[in-house]
Amino acid sequence: MKVLAAMSGGVDSAVAAARAVEAGHEVVGVHLALSRMPGTLRTGSRGCCTVEDAMDARRAAAKLGIPFYVWDFSERFRADVVDDFVAEYSAGRTPNPCMRCNERIKFAALLEKALALGFDAVVTGHYADVREGADGPELHRAAAWAKDQSYVLGVLTGQQLAHAWFPLGATPSKAEVRAEAELRGLAVAAKPDSHDICFIPDGDTRGWLADRVGAEEGAILDRSGERIGTHPGAAAFTVGQRKGLNIGYPAPDGKPRFVLEVRPKTNEVVVGPREALAVAELAGSRFTWAGSAPADAEGGFACEVQVRAHADPVPAWAAVVDDELLVRVDIPIEGVAPGQTAVVYVGTRVVGQCTIDRTVSATPAPV
Repeated sequence: MKVLAAMSGGVDSAVAAARAVEAGHEVVGVHLALSRMPGTLRTGSRGCCTVEDAMDARRAAAKLGIPFYVWDFSERFRADVVDDFVAEYSAGRTPNPCMRCNERIKFAALLEKALALGFDAVVTGHYADVREGADGPELHRAAAWAKDQSYVLGVLTGQQLAHAWFPLGATPSKAEVRAEAELRGLAVAAKPDSHDICFIPDGDTRGWLADRVGAEEGAILDRSGERIGTHPGAAAFTVGQRKGLNIGYPAPDGKPRFVLEVRPKTNEVVVGPREALAVAELAGSRFTWAGSAPADAEGGFACEVQVRAHADPVPAWAAVVDDELLVRVDIPIEGVAPGQTAVVYVGTRVVGQCTIDRTVSATPAPV
């Protein structure tokens, strides 16, 4: 095949490209420039897409003996990921920018350009597995559960999966990938993984949002609607948050308070006990299937649902009801917020996903 290897400058994408070369494919490396003014250096494991990352990717491509290019996707990234992130927070939702990046940049904009240039597939260093099923390509969990990244790839469609290749999917551990990189003489063998949001490298999401959304003082309410404090700006709070409330006095039962709801229209934050975070049902109108839709999608099917990248999957039942993907969990789950992504699995297979629009509490507020 003629494949385009997306090279971030990290060890995973470098080894994925190396395996594509070793398999005998015609490989071209590409680094995505996602910022018009990238930082020069990374700060440990914080940030990505810096000048240093681009140089690391270039050196890895040179070591592998493959052509290498830098493609400017900064405008598309700003519009589809950064602006979306700000808009979602402004609406009181909790977005996942990695999902949007995979959906709209790496497997939409990048894949679209790759296919237009005659490439057969895009190779990345994600830990996941694409298998050919009875009705077409299927997305499955990686062999290494601790490194599995199928959740953040749950937004991919069957057409995109048909042109996606994840050479690290069957690798037992990250240690093996680093050892392979060292054996191949790749300088990124010991490079730290990236964490946090790539376009907020200092990790100060609240400060970053305040500069873009604005911050106006508003009320902190309890579940009964009584004002118990003041916050510096609702957009900076997320469901499940415990720290930073600064109410100044304990709850009547002495237990910690958690953010239960963010109301951007009224600039209010609702807080309450941890047990009030438990959710029994969630639903989203923006849903997709990772390959063919389940035959019993309308009638409902048993599954597992995962609401965060590193969360444990929870047994559930899912169905398409009134143009929404509705998921009812067997065991209530905590800290689920509108804007998050719910990924549905059957066994190791990713069946589909939805962006959560609404939730139903397992412990209704007292009347």
